[in-house]
Amino acid sequence: MEDQYFVGWGTLMLINAGLAQGKNRSGLNWFFISLLLGPLATLILVLMEKLPEKDR
Repeated sequence: MEDQYFVGWGTLMLINAGLAQGKNRSGLNWFFISLLLGPLATLILVLMEKLPEKDR
């Protein structure tokens, strides 16, 4: 049962990293933030507005 908990948490971390990148934020930073905050990080990401794209 505990293995399912870790798999679910890890999947949520990957989903949050993808959400962050979609909003022009650091996926790696949000991956580690999700390690600590989990579902709360998802809620924060969903409520945040997308950053404007940087000119290259």
